[in-house]
Amino acid sequence: MENMGHVLFVDDEAAMRESVAQYLGLAGYSVTDLGPGDDILSRIATDFDGILVTDVKMPGLNGLDLMRQALAIDPDLPVIVITGHGDVAMAVEAMRDGAYDFVEKPFPPDRIANGVRRACEKRRLTLELRRLQGTSASAEQEISRRLVGTSAAIQALREEILYLADSDSSVLIQGETGSGKEVVARCLHDLGHRATGNFVALNSAALPENLIEAEMFGNEAGAFTGAGNLRVGRIEHASGGSLFLDEVESMPLSLQSKLLRALEDRAIERLGSNKRIPVDIRLMAASKANLVEESERGRFRADLYYRLNVAELTLPPLRDRAEDIPLLFEHFLDRFRNGETDRGTLPLSLSENRVLVDYDWPGNVRELKNIAERFCLARRRDPSVQLATLLTRQTHSNVEEAGDLASRMRRHEKRLIGESLLRHQGNILSVMEELSLPRRTLNEKMQKLGLKREDFL
Repeated sequence: MENMGHVLFVDDEAAMRESVAQYLGLAGYSVTDLGPGDDILSRIATDFDGILVTDVKMPGLNGLDLMRQALAIDPDLPVIVITGHGDVAMAVEAMRDGAYDFVEKPFPPDRIANGVRRACEKRRLTLELRRLQGTSASAEQEISRRLVGTSAAIQALREEILYLADSDSSVLIQGETGSGKEVVARCLHDLGHRATGNFVALNSAALPENLIEAEMFGNEAGAFTGAGNLRVGRIEHASGGSLFLDEVESMPLSLQSKLLRALEDRAIERLGSNKRIPVDIRLMAASKANLVEESERGRFRADLYYRLNVAELTLPPLRDRAEDIPLLFEHFLDRFRNGETDRGTLPLSLSENRVLVDYDWPGNVRELKNIAERFCLARRRDPSVQLATLLTRQTHSNVEEAGDLASRMRRHEKRLIGESLLRHQGNILSVMEELSLPRRTLNEKMQKLGLKREDFL
């Protein structure tokens, strides 16, 4: 019989305890009957999965005092008090002090049973709500640790991930290179009910076309030259968990049709075999390209796009959430610092934070992480190393810098003036002399480029 709940039944009369325990036991409840001399409160805790039913008038023990002590341990514990005939005032006092219900003696068995049923159901709901709230709080803490930032864009992204995490729907994750698409996919997996299954990632652009099919679907021994042994593919390995396909826009068209078939049939066939193998996966795909445009150009199957894009998450580029950049940089510095050795990297000055924000970060979070690590390494060798110097070198190494000539020149000019302001700690005369610029020209350029002298003091 299903356990309907746990009942602590307290009464000074042994016959009453025995009869109530027997009746509630037959109704499916687990009953612990106790007398006034028993240790009652030690059985009550915030995770106690039952209720308390107590008589009020007992030798050496006042049931109302017992109720108050029990509610001090857990204010949400349902307590049913049993009062003598005519003790209406006492019953009112009990309800005012937190009793869930009261039963007047003498009572028919169904009266106590109905009260216990409602109280146990309330207790179950309370404990389930606490569990869900605890899970939600834990998930929010975990996702805030992984996706660092306070901007509206990143907060909205975290909320969407928490909403989608427990779903089995396919998710298309779009964003620029280095924006954290795999981090988002891992959050969706780890915070959902598939977390105990495998998280399998495959970069569609990292394998040659003649190998990616076997990598995804697996192969039987002897299926092709060099296939000496049976090999389980990525899709099959991900069954029960999640499959993440990065750079899905690079997948060959011939393989796209096979992937679509596998998703619709929920089954795959290894290369060299006709046996259908059922698979249960949640698919997450990432793309830095616009798949609608790729589809219109005939480079991506429209039907696969619609199958992947049940839910869509768009990651904002780092330059669009500038307020998160210093916070993220400190986050990565904390990861790469080596205790006392790296005291020279603490803390970043206002001008250094300004340099971070003014940089465009074409490589997004991945580039920021790389610079943070290089900054820590450089400061260990030379505590006087400037962050602006590292970013200047980084800019020169970005051969494929995005934008037209005018925007590139504007960024370059902004960096040059910003670095000069940083070197001279906001001294305008020194900057004018170094860059051979008249004061009026320098002021106009600073205003146009959004540079403020006070940020470099």
